[in-house]
Amino acid sequence: MKSKAPSILSADMVLTGSISSEGEVQLDGAVDGDVRAGSLIIGEEASVKGEVTAETVVIRGRVTGSVRARQVQLASTARIEGDIVHASLSVESGAFFDGHCRHASDPLSEKSSPANDARNRAAPPPMSTSGGMGQAKPAASAATSPGSSSGGASSLESIAGKTAN
Repeated sequence: MKSKAPSILSADMVLTGSISSEGEVQLDGAVDGDVRAGSLIIGEEASVKGEVTAETVVIRGRVTGSVRARQVQLASTARIEGDIVHASLSVESGAFFDGHCRHASDPLSEKSSPANDARNRAAPPPMSTSGGMGQAKPAASAATSPGSSSGGASSLESIAGKTAN
């Protein structure tokens, strides 16, 4: 039976290990381990070092590791260093993202396998980092369009800022 009240990890808590919940989890502290939840909110001061898996996830803080969710929302204060696999993705201007981003119709049922990893290397994802320089590089179709991002911080802010102006 799902709880109606969310499970909350307060700002002064540091957890080493994995969290698993079918309900809603709100993280305001630090987690060094994987987090699996039905619904997950990562607060502005929160940090996760590990894999994040959820039906829906709102990220306002820092994630170092992969994110896998049906619905992903990156707030302007989000800092992601890792890959995102999603069915739906929304990004606010100012969000920092350094990694690969890939759409999947069912991201929770997909498992990483050597075959998937090889396929992902053969076909570049929509967003990738370039040669260790820390710069976000739009997909080939976006790179040839006027106003595409060329250089700067490894941030979706530079791309989102160009489209907002």
